Amino acid sequence: MLEIEPLSDTTQEPAVRGFVHRPVGVPRAAVVLTHGAGSNCNAPLLIALSEAFAGRGIATLRCDLPYRQRQPHGPPRGSAAEDQAGLRRAVEVLRKLISGRVFMGGVSYGGRQATILAAAEPELADGLIILSYPLHPPGKPDQLRTGHLPKIQNSALFVSGAKDSFGSPDEIRAAIALIPAKVSFLTIEGTGHDLGFGRGSRAQPDFPERILRAFEQLFALTT
Repeated sequence: MLEIEPLSDTTQEPAVRGFVHRPVGVPRAAVVLTHGAGSNCNAPLLIALSEAFAGRGIATLRCDLPYRQRQPHGPPRGSAAEDQAGLRRAVEVLRKLISGRVFMGGVSYGGRQATILAAAEPELADGLIILSYPLHPPGKPDQLRTGHLPKIQNSALFVSGAKDSFGSPDEIRAAIALIPAKVSFLTIEGTGHDLGFGRGSRAQPDFPERILRAFEQLFALTT
């Protein structure tokens, strides 16, 4: 039976708080996943992915970024540097718990912070998993968030909904082509920025498994 353990590491700032999904037996790898701007680590999408990954031997830490630890609701406000520090600490804490490769990523805002952090510190994680990358604000395709992408040296899996207003599949493909490392892109048809996990949306039943298979293939984790 899979174990889900609450985690609260306050030994230094920023604190790391969330939940670790442990697989049965020795983990093959580990992943840190964090949330979007208006969400938290209990987002149904993060829970579904964590359960799927742990079910295939990959330990997963879903955690709250520092701004969310301070305020239960609302968007981040000028906290990007601190949130990146929190993500760095989460990777470091998970490395102490799990041996082997450790990957990092997240949804929307959380995924963007992971890419910025990876561009600055390529040795921190062994790869990236980025869901619903917010390439530009809705309706403003000229305001691209791509300046740091050519500096990313880590292999990365990007996942986007085909109807995502923050970046169409073609726009995402053009953006991730700027990354000099190996990159895979998975499109989820019929979904928007929430990937089918938002209020009033209906997630595709095989969604977590599709992401898991793409992740295992990219990072040679297939058994």
